[in-house]
Amino acid sequence: MDLATNTIIEGDCIEMLSRLPEKSVDLVFADPPYNLQLGGGLTRPDQSKVNGVTDDWDRFDSFDAYDLFTHQWLSEARRVLKDNGAIWVIGSYHNIFRVGTVLQDSGFWIQNDVIWLKSNPMPNFKGTRFQNAHETLIWAGKSEKSKVTFNYQALKAFNEDTQMRSDWMIPLCTGGERLKGEDGKKIHPTQKPESLLKRVLLATTNPGDIVLDPFSGTGTTAAVAKMLGRKFVGIERDPAYAVASRARLACIKPVGAEALKVEQSKKALPRVPFGALVEHGWLKPGDRLFSAKRRHMARIRIDGSLSTGETTGSIHRVGAHVQQAPACNGWTYWHYETDKRDLAPIDLLRRRYRSEMGLV
Repeated sequence: MDLATNTIIEGDCIEMLSRLPEKSVDLVFADPPYNLQLGGGLTRPDQSKVNGVTDDWDRFDSFDAYDLFTHQWLSEARRVLKDNGAIWVIGSYHNIFRVGTVLQDSGFWIQNDVIWLKSNPMPNFKGTRFQNAHETLIWAGKSEKSKVTFNYQALKAFNEDTQMRSDWMIPLCTGGERLKGEDGKKIHPTQKPESLLKRVLLATTNPGDIVLDPFSGTGTTAAVAKMLGRKFVGIERDPAYAVASRARLACIKPVGAEALKVEQSKKALPRVPFGALVEHGWLKPGDRLFSAKRRHMARIRIDGSLSTGETTGSIHRVGAHVQQAPACNGWTYWHYETDKRDLAPIDLLRRRYRSEMGLV
């Protein structure tokens, strides 16, 4: 049975998950009940009431009941994930450690945890503990063998050519992004910011991937998936939330195909043998290659290997040899002479090859 995508399914998450086809989803993003265990009302210093999470969907009779619920929905989520699929789960100190245990016990393989640092957190009105200024996200593959998607280069470009860290400073969902009813009150107490989901989907999905949210709420995951050219499936048991989600989705225009392209990881690009550059005449047998400052020189042989006179081998092996290093990336180490006798890395020729051969 094929999976119907770009839809919000109304119903209990475990029951609806059990009806979905096996190995049909690329990514699960789950924002399950936190089981906050709130006792009594919460007020500000001026005695005004704080609208906390007191809904029935967040209440469980015991930790055992919550653990059983977590095991059930995670088992179904793992079943519907493709072999190289992954899951994100977000939570607070109330539940994330219990969820993490069940994740590992269920066979998932944790890749990272990410801290969402809230730039505008709610104060601790009682003054009895630290201000709770973060939530934790766990990113895990379906199994240890899963080759999960990770768009490293895209995240690095996003972060001004710096590696993306595992602590993300993102504000709470406020202002015009916050969905409100006709009475002016927020529709959902824990609506997540779109910027958080944009970073998750940019990092770990590709255009056309299917993203499943088993606790869809007001449809933030679905909304961002639609914006970014991903397919979505949301499951939500509250009819009011589902209605709000569909109205929200109807107003979203997806990003154009060209704008969806991101910086690719070098590991994801098609492999190009150095010999192909010789084969196409961009470099010739007998041509010389140099290290960046011309300290070392090697000649190209007809089969695409290099020779320094004392050793022969691939661009990587000879590069490592002349540096007396255990390994070397020959594509960035070796340079060729341009028409102006300047040096340029042979990696530029590899990029040209991929472009002209339609490999990118």
